[in-house]
Amino acid sequence: MEQTETPREPSPMSRSTAIAYAIGLPVSLLGLIFLPAGTIAWRPGWIFLTVLILAFGASALVLARVNSVIYRARSRFQAGTKSWDKALLSIILPAMAAILPVAAFDAGRFHWSAVPAWAVLSGYVGVLAGIAVTGWAQAVNPFFEPGVRIQSERHQRVIDIGPYRFARHPGYIAALFLFFGMALALGSFWALVPAALAAVLLVVRTSWEDELLRAELPGYDEYSRRVRWRLVPGVW
Repeated sequence: MEQTETPREPSPMSRSTAIAYAIGLPVSLLGLIFLPAGTIAWRPGWIFLTVLILAFGASALVLARVNSVIYRARSRFQAGTKSWDKALLSIILPAMAAILPVAAFDAGRFHWSAVPAWAVLSGYVGVLAGIAVTGWAQAVNPFFEPGVRIQSERHQRVIDIGPYRFARHPGYIAALFLFFGMALALGSFWALVPAALAAVLLVVRTSWEDELLRAELPGYDEYSRRVRWRLVPGVW
């Protein structure tokens, strides 16, 4: 049946919420990195933060021009987000956040790991690749929300351009790059433990979301037959 209603886009963040994000996120990052490190003078922490802020800042500037609605879509969990997804995220998000303090305890304070320079460099490559792929996916997909649901009020449709030509869930590929990249960029092997936990649960989430989309999003089943790979082209 053809949809005739005008799509209802998410409401924008309130000014107070936007200010809270702008202040709270940098302060949280500072706390997660430098409190466990035991010193504000930990140089690798500042290098990491600088790279992170510059890369995400550049991505945000591009998205503001090519797909500004993404900021509304990603501003909050919308009504209809699946309960199983909220349960998964209640573990994934803390595990992801734990990467930073575990790395700071390890590399900044106790020096448990001896991470070679090439591994640190590969971590930064992973972080930048993750940010780039995330930005690319968000640039072409206005339905890129933080929660899993069918966005019927927005007339959600299958997106098959950009990175979606190669894999069905490029945003999750990007997240995996970020999880492991952050641990290595900060010079910690121990931080790979929460990264691995977050990664395993993210793969589960990918599978469950894919099943939902096949069942409930028109055209997705046909798309999944054209683009066979969920995460890694040629692998899975």
